[in-house]
Amino acid sequence: MSKRLVAYFSASGVTAGLAKNLAEAADADLYEIRPAVPYTKADLKWTDKNSRSSLEMKDKSSRPALADTDANIAGYDTIFVGFPIWWYVAPTIINTFLEAYDFSGKTIVLFATSGMSGLGNTAKELESSVSDTAVIKDGKRFSAKTSVSELKKWAESLGV
Repeated sequence: MSKRLVAYFSASGVTAGLAKNLAEAADADLYEIRPAVPYTKADLKWTDKNSRSSLEMKDKSSRPALADTDANIAGYDTIFVGFPIWWYVAPTIINTFLEAYDFSGKTIVLFATSGMSGLGNTAKELESSVSDTAVIKDGKRFSAKTSVSELKKWAESLGV
């Protein structure tokens, strides 16, 4: 069985709960992707075109700084990467995370939370942030209340 890690970014706590359940379901370790400067409610106001999250998502080259780069990526074969969907894709801090480590030969499985949006082109948009030998799997959007047993079935269906 491969060694697994669930790495997640959660601005409001919703994705954190799902990530903890997934870590339990997939028998994986857990790592929180934290921004160097935490997001405030005002930063997350997507209806404000000048909010921090709006400005970051408008600029595809935006790379918010990480609070740390302590994840032991080398010790894992499969890394589940979770995040809330922002503007139909992953927040740019996910690019920062992927670019901060060597994912060569790793399988990356995406998972997300969202009120309505699916993953869209997220996998394709993140490909340029990892080495050519990393495999990014599309993954799935989940409800914040998805059960451990449901997540276990999903993780087992991936064959990783």
